[in-house]
Amino acid sequence: QVQLAQSGGGLAQAGGSLRLSCAASGSILRVNSMGWYRQAPGNEREFVARIRSGGSTNYSDSVKGRFTISGDNAKNTVSLQMNSLKPEDTAVYYCTAEIRPMTTTVITNYWGQGTQVTVSS
Repeated sequence: QVQLAQSGGGLAQAGGSLRLSCAASGSILRVNSMGWYRQAPGNEREFVARIRSGGSTNYSDSVKGRFTISGDNAKNTVSLQMNSLKPEDTAVYYCTAEIRPMTTTVITNYWGQGTQVTVSS
C-alpha cells in the first residue's frame, strides 16, 4: 500500500508566495519521479512540474520562472515553492508520484488528496 500525503497551500494575494509539500509512504521499492498537477473549476487537470530521481526537472510554461520544485530522495518527499502568484494559479493542486511498489513489478502513478490554492487579486 502506497499513500501520498499533501500539506501546505491556502490563500495568498497576487504577487505572494505559498509552498506545497508531499510525502510518499508505504511499501515503496523505488520512486522514479514526483510532481504536481492542478485543476481549476471547469478545467481539465493540467501538468505543473515534475522532478525525477536524478534531479532533472520540468515545468509548464505557465509557471516557469515562478515555481520551483524540489525533492528529497531519501525521504520520498517533494515540495513546490510558488512565488509571484497570480489569480489564474487558483486551483486544486495534486501531488503525483511514479512508484515501483515492493509488492509488484508494475510501476504505478499515485495521487495525493489535493490541496486548494486560492490567489486573490
